[in-house]
Amino acid sequence: MFDHIGIFVSDFEKSIPFYEACLAPLGITVIERQPEFGAVIFADDDKVPFLWVGTARGDYYGNDLDQNIHRPVHLSFRAPSEQSVKDFFRMGLKHGGRDNGEPEDCGGGYFAAYLLDLDGNNIEAGIRR
Repeated sequence: MFDHIGIFVSDFEKSIPFYEACLAPLGITVIERQPEFGAVIFADDDKVPFLWVGTARGDYYGNDLDQNIHRPVHLSFRAPSEQSVKDFFRMGLKHGGRDNGEPEDCGGGYFAAYLLDLDGNNIEAGIRR
């Protein structure tokens, strides 16, 4: 089980509004801003931090972060309803995300939508019915 996950983004000014907009319908909001790191921390209604999104820059614990090297991730968020999946998708597109799979029944009682964020990461929201 994870405590939290971190995603490095190349453009803080564009990426954070994308994440704020598409995660809000899922009940996930910013609970802390870390300007010294160019980052924010997200949590759900429990207010337990679980997602860190920040700018990839400089030295990271002895590893040089090269913004020209892309290592995409896939994150799937639980949605409270089918409507929140649809809202996640709509808001993500509105804030610069790209369609990677419209809201649909994916089989096995799973309804989900997929976006590519501004750095090409696959961001998913779904509900198991």
